[in-house]
Amino acid sequence: MSCWDILGIEPTRDRDRIRQAYEGQMKFASEQEAKALEQAFREATGEMPPQAAGTSAAAVFTEPATGKPPEQSAPGPEAAESLSAEDSQIVREVIIQVKALLNDDSRQKDVGIWKAILCEPPADHLPLRREIARQLEPQLRPMAENGSFPQSVAKFLGDWFDWFSVSEANLEPDPRLNPEPDDPRETDPDDEADQPPQMVNFWPAVIGWIVGLVVLAAIFGGMGGG
Repeated sequence: MSCWDILGIEPTRDRDRIRQAYEGQMKFASEQEAKALEQAFREATGEMPPQAAGTSAAAVFTEPATGKPPEQSAPGPEAAESLSAEDSQIVREVIIQVKALLNDDSRQKDVGIWKAILCEPPADHLPLRREIARQLEPQLRPMAENGSFPQSVAKFLGDWFDWFSVSEANLEPDPRLNPEPDDPRETDPDDEADQPPQMVNFWPAVIGWIVGLVVLAAIFGGMGGG
């Protein structure tokens, strides 16, 4: 994976663009990802990252009083499942791809790209999917709920990661509940029954009646003459 893949941008000489991508990725990077981002920044610019030399964004801080790292809290029910080193690497790569996608306003609206990243085996395996969801939830879930994504993307994320509030907020409208207005040119048979009967064209009947009278008059006239 090149430095540009890690930074999530196309190759460029624009240092400000590289710095923005670096800082954006560092906001959500783990300690190992932060080291990869620092190395990518150095490869892209030939300079040290904008932090103090040798200090990474995810470095462990020590308590001033004791000089010891802060105690880690016991893992809760939502803690990451135990993954192999290979699975953990796959998760990191997916996270990097998703963060790069979030930096592209046009591509992040394409649900096909999201599916290509998240549904690609073995990232689609349930343990990996749960870990990916756990790491992305603080950023992606609010965006999916507040309309930052198109409905197709938000609904896919809600269904894929079992974020039910997102899925419910992006349900497709049921045409049975919101029927389209009837075509004004189409009429309801019940409405036709309520309409007053239309005038029947009586002229053919009148003409036939007159012709009949003429024929009868001719017949009776002939008989009288005889």
